[in-house]
Amino acid sequence: MASSFSTAASLSSPKLAPSPNAPLSPPIKSVPTKPIEGQKTGTSGLRKKVKVFMQENYLANWIQALFNSLPPEDFNDGLLVLGGDGRYFNREAAQIIIKIAAGNGVGKILVGKEGILSTPAVSAVIRKRKANGGFIMSASHNPGGPEYDWGIKFNYSSGQPAPESITDKIYGNTLSISEIKMAEISDVDLSSLGVTKYGNFSVEVVDPVSDYLELMENVFDFSLIRSLLSLADFRFIFDAMHAVTGAYAKPIFVDKLGASLDSISNGVPLEDFGHGHPDPNLTYAKDLVDILFSENAPDFGAASDGDGDRNMILGRGFFVTPSDSVAIIAANAQEAIPYFRGGPKGLARSMPTSGALDRVAEKLNLPFFEVPTGWKFFGNLMDDGKLSICGEESFGTGSDHIREKDGIWAVLAWLSILAYQNKDKSPGEKLVSVSDVVKEHWATYGRNFFSRYDYEECESEGANKMIEYLRDMVSKGKPGDKYGKFDLSKYIPTAVFISIYKLKMVPVVGSYALQFADDFTYIDPVDGSVASKQGVRFVFSDGSRIIFRLSGTGSAGATVRMYIEQFEPDVSKHDMDAQTALKPLIDLALSVSKLKDFTGREKPTVIT
Repeated sequence: MASSFSTAASLSSPKLAPSPNAPLSPPIKSVPTKPIEGQKTGTSGLRKKVKVFMQENYLANWIQALFNSLPPEDFNDGLLVLGGDGRYFNREAAQIIIKIAAGNGVGKILVGKEGILSTPAVSAVIRKRKANGGFIMSASHNPGGPEYDWGIKFNYSSGQPAPESITDKIYGNTLSISEIKMAEISDVDLSSLGVTKYGNFSVEVVDPVSDYLELMENVFDFSLIRSLLSLADFRFIFDAMHAVTGAYAKPIFVDKLGASLDSISNGVPLEDFGHGHPDPNLTYAKDLVDILFSENAPDFGAASDGDGDRNMILGRGFFVTPSDSVAIIAANAQEAIPYFRGGPKGLARSMPTSGALDRVAEKLNLPFFEVPTGWKFFGNLMDDGKLSICGEESFGTGSDHIREKDGIWAVLAWLSILAYQNKDKSPGEKLVSVSDVVKEHWATYGRNFFSRYDYEECESEGANKMIEYLRDMVSKGKPGDKYGKFDLSKYIPTAVFISIYKLKMVPVVGSYALQFADDFTYIDPVDGSVASKQGVRFVFSDGSRIIFRLSGTGSAGATVRMYIEQFEPDVSKHDMDAQTALKPLIDLALSVSKLKDFTGREKPTVIT
């Protein structure tokens, strides 16, 4: 897994062996620097191409700007956690971060062996060890390797991503930075567990799995899940996508829960994710999808992403949308998961996520919150005791056991639901399947047909102009405005259309009546902070929605995301293909946004 490059940008000092008579503080050197453009932090940290981070002082500037942005009491003589997803450049970056942390007065760094810690595990370790915060080296679901992506973010003492008040300060400090404070210490051996001391600063290399596994055993009934995985007629597969959860899959699913070793696919973390794109969706996890839709498919399949915080859930011949997944977990949590025996405190979703979770909150009489995209918005609600289970349509699901979304947690939650539904089945009796669970949920709550179209790496200028055009449109929109006026002959055979038109049974054109349109603004109910311009949405009187936003998780250009949703209470229509059910709304969304005109894109990169 070791990288093969060397560069002055790594800022590595000559090897210095710690002396038994080492001074109280390791020697600190001041490295002159100057501002570097393009270091504004997005919704999930700073993400760029690897070669950008390898530029002289690029990473070091951002890390120093972070320390310049924090109150000294938040890190002086404190404990910080460091880990990442194992991607290319993580090892070199870890040494830079450790030296700058020591140079700024941090007392101790806990780092995962080989630099490995999933994003959920970093949050878990911060919370268990009562750390002051932690660094996560990851570009999440983006591809890795010398030509691809790298990223860094900081999580606070509750385990949640730093708020915008801090990330804005970091960016401000990157514009005026002139000095990097760096301890003159040797590189730390990340391959062996143990503590290395440099005077009053120390680094402890820890097992990346143990604290997280202990937490999972406290959240779930492992004996219940083990009973399901031990059934001869239940087959399970987990695709780690050669990403960080490969380090967790065997200890959890095989060693603790009794799954067979061959149920783990792509289970060795690799610096380039095996030349794959570690994003667990229908496009990039196609190998897993093909297995679950094959003739002799397993009963349950799941995948996680680069840093372990996202998930995809599949049944035999059946895909569970992330919007449905969080709603179904919430609806079944109290019965199936010990952590929620007292019932969830509240439920929340990101604004673009479908309204399926809203209906669960209403039926269970639970507090409900709609927040902008970005897990930090859930964190405040959790810390204030208002929220237990939440999710985003972008394959992120989680709860207040930590302050990050959690891919393996979601898989264990689904296994718990299936195990609970099948706990009284006799040998040979037909098991309740993933599709059975989902369809029963739809029968109870109705189905929210939902799809997302991603247009990746668009030219930023055109994408921004499209959003400004839409913002202008919603500023002029009024309730009752008619949208669409699509030609019904596109959806009805010509002969039938002519007949029903002559009989005056339908109008020549159809339309959606606007309930409201806006650019979503969120006022945090805990601290009163305001997040504006979070996505342009058109909400129609029948509950249908179309939403547009630019993603902050890419490393190049702009990713335009278009969301389409329509509620269907009629059980007889629940088996329709989502793309068929949503076709009129999809056409309306493309027409309203003039997406092709602004971006030049004929087709989306990914449809989910």
